[in-house]
Amino acid sequence: MKTLLPLTLLAASLPALAAQPDVLPVKQISLELARDIAMDAVETCRKEGYTVSAVVLDRAGNVQAALRDTLAPRYTLEIAERKAGMSVMSGIDSGEFRAARSDIRPELNHIDGLIVMEGGLPIRAAGSLIGAVGVSGAPGGDKDKACAAAALKKVEERLEFAP
Repeated sequence: MKTLLPLTLLAASLPALAAQPDVLPVKQISLELARDIAMDAVETCRKEGYTVSAVVLDRAGNVQAALRDTLAPRYTLEIAERKAGMSVMSGIDSGEFRAARSDIRPELNHIDGLIVMEGGLPIRAAGSLIGAVGVSGAPGGDKDKACAAAALKKVEERLEFAP
């Protein structure tokens, strides 16, 4: 009897193992949506008098769109990318992550592609993380975040009703 129990458990788990697909469908941000988010973030900051860069990463942390306003310093592109990287890695607002995990911030700032600063927001489509947007160049991460949030608000319907 004792040997039947493990066999019964194994047999019961076989359908679950067999149900796992070999190829997984994933949601991916399109070039057009990434471009629109980046441009909307730059334009929002421009209206406030800030020259910024905005970078949109896909769910794997690859650059999908990057825009630097005409007079924005070149380093704002890297900082925006790294802010977005923090949001992709954590799945949350980079400023929220900073507040929650100040204990590991110095270590994370030394990892390529990450910086623990405010101004990066995750991008979700129908509940799935599909990327992140990072903004850099405004006088303060709160202003960078506001421009990123305004850009996401502008494409909200496209994200909510994504297939």
